[in-house]
Amino acid sequence: MNDNSQTLSCVMIPVSRRQLLLPNVSIAEVVDYACNDAGTETPGWLAGRLDWRGLNLPVISYDAANGGALSVPGENRGRIVVLNTISDARSDLRFMALITQGIPSQVRITREQVKRLDGETGPADLMQVDVDGEAAWIPDLDYLESLARESEA
Repeated sequence: MNDNSQTLSCVMIPVSRRQLLLPNVSIAEVVDYACNDAGTETPGWLAGRLDWRGLNLPVISYDAANGGALSVPGENRGRIVVLNTISDARSDLRFMALITQGIPSQVRITREQVKRLDGETGPADLMQVDVDGEAAWIPDLDYLESLARESEA
């Protein structure tokens, strides 16, 4: 794996009972867990709002967006991953945020290390993969972004 042009820098993001796999370029920043209360009459997946670099971002619970329960990390464990959105650059929503259940970790992977699995997926999952014997889920960023847009309405 000495040829860097054949590897992809990625991040494994721990959420409840699974790891998410995203390329480094999709992540703007990882910050300590701290968000404002979502308030009443908000979607079940909206954990709150994050004041980040002068923006007020929706904080999504991946677990709740995937049909599970809203999970808030324990003290000193969780982080918030600020993601770049992937839609039209003229859009007002340029970032969104996800709660983690631990500290994300960097990985470098090759195409040969990743194999698609036929495992069960939820609405927030694009697909399940095996990365060197470890199960991971690739999130459906379009779906998550549509949720974030919904919170802006």
